[in-house]
Amino acid sequence: MFSYHDAFSRNLGWVTRGEQDILRAKRVAIAGLGGVGGSHLLTLARLGVGAFHIADFDTFDIANFNRQAGATTTSLGRRKADVLAEMARDVNPELEIKVFRQGVTSENLDEFFAGVDVYVDGLDFFAFAARQAVFAACAEKGIPAVTAAPLGMGAAILNFLPGRMTFEEYFRVQGQPEEEQAIRFLLGLSPAMLQMSYLVDKSRVNLAEKRGPSTVMACQLCAGLAATEALKLLLHRGRVRAAPWGLHFDAHRGKLAYTWRPWGNANPLQRLGLAIARRRLAAMPAFAPDIPKKPYTVIEQILDVARWAPSGDNTQVWRFEILDRHRVAVHGFDTRENCIYDVNGRPSQIALGTLLENIRIAASEHGLRADVSRREGEPDDKPVFDVAFIADSAVQRDPLLPYIPVRSVQRRPMRTRPLLDHERTALESAAGESFRIVWLEGFARKLDVAAMMSRAAELRLTLPEAYQVHRKVIEWNASFSEDRVPDQAIGLDQPTLRLMRWVMRSWGRVAFFNAYLAGTVMPRLQLDLLPGIACAAHFALIARARPETIDDYVNAGRAMQRFWLTATRLGLQLQPEMTPLIFSAYAREGVRFSETPGSLEKARHLSGQLARLIGDGAENAVFMGRIGAGRAAAARSLRLPLERLKVE
Repeated sequence: MFSYHDAFSRNLGWVTRGEQDILRAKRVAIAGLGGVGGSHLLTLARLGVGAFHIADFDTFDIANFNRQAGATTTSLGRRKADVLAEMARDVNPELEIKVFRQGVTSENLDEFFAGVDVYVDGLDFFAFAARQAVFAACAEKGIPAVTAAPLGMGAAILNFLPGRMTFEEYFRVQGQPEEEQAIRFLLGLSPAMLQMSYLVDKSRVNLAEKRGPSTVMACQLCAGLAATEALKLLLHRGRVRAAPWGLHFDAHRGKLAYTWRPWGNANPLQRLGLAIARRRLAAMPAFAPDIPKKPYTVIEQILDVARWAPSGDNTQVWRFEILDRHRVAVHGFDTRENCIYDVNGRPSQIALGTLLENIRIAASEHGLRADVSRREGEPDDKPVFDVAFIADSAVQRDPLLPYIPVRSVQRRPMRTRPLLDHERTALESAAGESFRIVWLEGFARKLDVAAMMSRAAELRLTLPEAYQVHRKVIEWNASFSEDRVPDQAIGLDQPTLRLMRWVMRSWGRVAFFNAYLAGTVMPRLQLDLLPGIACAAHFALIARARPETIDDYVNAGRAMQRFWLTATRLGLQLQPEMTPLIFSAYAREGVRFSETPGSLEKARHLSGQLARLIGDGAENAVFMGRIGAGRAAAARSLRLPLERLKVE
């Protein structure tokens, strides 16, 4: 049999027996039972609050599963208010709950707030009109109001108390367009904006479309903060800071900020913040979410994942021809005719290998085996690979699958801690039996590699043939790019980047800066020397048998992708270092790759330096890079959408 005092006896100590009885007699109103509102209700019910008025007109959808209390497969399509009322009564069968299934409206506000001691806001972020009406009613009726916002992986809280600054006096949203209301509400809730530093996909924030990401951690933190403020208000104990004071705690960053904005959004500092926020939001990438506009077939789902394979300068040297429900033809091409880095098309062939490995991994999600064969009679510069998907009960979901779209290039410094034994073992195993890894570790070795990379960069930055490539592949003023490399991902600081953009407008400027103003010094320092030391190690992927054919290089690409995905799975960052291999190949074959005098001789010197570093098997090296722990890149290349990669 249910006993109120037994059920909530573990609250005693933090509250007295008398205070628990007071909570039992209190009534709390909650409008909105979604991400935070449902958690507010259940938290306050477990605190022992005895009566609630709850309002929500919405029903549960599968998109609510990541954060909303009550969102389960059995509650799909049911009213949120009814589901949450049942859950609260399961905690306390004696609860008095009045449900407002039409939400809060101008017609029911008086009834909604009748006898209420505290209002806790759970309305959707974008419910501006309803929120203004509710907070205005609280001010008019002398009801304390608490609002807590889930922000990233933290929560910000504001209290509006009778006789103090009102909601409108603080936020100043009345009469503003909806997008401006959203900006004012967001910055008013969170003047510290602690959450923005780790927003990894800015395209997910779109105030105009009333869309933004959320986490369950933030919703639960909101419930804890709001319930604590409600407890102090209901029991009249403890300090309750009222607007313009606020509090923001971010669990991801481990930071707590008290905020104070006299005059609210009219505060000069806040007005400056609003202007900055408007500019930043306007500059956010407009890439559409990677949700298909129509249901994808299984093959399309596989290809949509596989397209995230790496390729030189994000050229994406593949196109897909879907032949039927079980077969696809991958049409490859290379860029050897117009890209100095695509020596004999081998880097493109390696990239095709990474794609085919991605296809194999992505197919495992559906219990399919991907059988690949290269079509006979097609030229090496335009190979075609036929892929057949075959149901196979032995195929298990590959653990590397979720890391395919996460894997990226980190061109900035990494941590210098050495690789751990289990990391090294996993990486070597991922490469497979046909390849071995040469590790270049320790400060002296890393310095040698950094010096070699700097020498390769000097060659790379002074060749007109390379300049033509760089000019095409960089997307300026961008953090993300679907078909090029965004300038923010290059690894240069902002002053050098701005100078580089101006210089690269013509080859004449580049040649002048290189000849008279040491134009290669800062790029080599920032892109090669410093990162070359700031990592755990450099490595080379060495084929045990000399690679000669397109199939050899495709297999190398498959091994490389397994290695890179394994690194990502281990939380390691990676940057390819292919220029020594590319220029060494030109040197070994005696190919004149540039009209610049002395370029081939410099390539031969670089080849010798590479051989001394790697030792035996340098001619069998198919991939090089640096690796280490650290943060993932904030800017990166994306990929063309699947529809643009398909051919008939």
